[in-house]
Amino acid sequence: MERVSTSGNYMVVLANLMAAQQRQLEAGQQVASEKKADDLKGYARNAETLTAMRALQSKVDGFLDQTDLLSAKLSMQDTGLIQVADAAQSAREAIANALATGRADTLMQELQTAFSNAVQGLNTRFQGEYVFGGGQVNTKPVTATSLSSLTSGPPLASFFQNDGFRASNRLDESTALQTGFLADQIGTPLFTAFQGVETFQEGANGPFGGTLTQAQRQYLESVLGTFDAVHDDILKVAGQNGLLQAEVEGAQRDLTSRQTVLANMVGDITDVNMAEAISRLQQAQVSVQAAAQVFAALQGSSLLNVLKP
Repeated sequence: MERVSTSGNYMVVLANLMAAQQRQLEAGQQVASEKKADDLKGYARNAETLTAMRALQSKVDGFLDQTDLLSAKLSMQDTGLIQVADAAQSAREAIANALATGRADTLMQELQTAFSNAVQGLNTRFQGEYVFGGGQVNTKPVTATSLSSLTSGPPLASFFQNDGFRASNRLDESTALQTGFLADQIGTPLFTAFQGVETFQEGANGPFGGTLTQAQRQYLESVLGTFDAVHDDILKVAGQNGLLQAEVEGAQRDLTSRQTVLANMVGDITDVNMAEAISRLQQAQVSVQAAAQVFAALQGSSLLNVLKP
């Protein structure tokens, strides 16, 4: 006959109670976090795969953040380029209106406004940096302030402070784009056209004001085509920027798709089956309650209670 001791029974019941509490704790954590474990140790043989997937996730997230930033910068570049193109078109329209009316009372004021808008467009900034400055992102790329400054002596090149660096950006592991445009390449033809008008204005056949002379009319007719060509060239640059925007948007879609696939793959490893976890939690709770009841009953059946005087 085997002897059953009270202390032995206590140890068995206590061990069952502690095991049930541990299962309850683990199931409760899974239900609360919706994850199978809170560290790599809990994923055993899948830990290495999970580490690799999370590293790839981090890389994809980084590329996606970079393309989001690049998309915003290209949008700002587009705004600047369109502003410069509109300035060229405004100058052309001011000249055409003067020819149509035969008068140039406000021609130079309108051209000055158009010139100022062009300078402002070339000095466009994104997050505090000049987008058309090349590598000189903290230096204003265009320093000219008025039409008269274009004929004051210094060459046109002296008014452009950008260098020759054109920014490149990586979209993913294998694709990089050259996304930068330079102020001097965009603005020199337009500034040359403005300089020509200002030179004529200051010359023997100027200034413009009142009724156009025959010489003034002939000159203005000759520069209409120049401003048309400059306007078209700037729009072509804006079109190149638009193609870059489309390519970046395509990369964003691809990266977002990869991000979703990776998240699903990681979830297959880390995410807990909620129905099963809830069921395990309920079973563990019942086990804890049962073990606690047995422990209480065992306390009442102790021989010590019988032997009390």
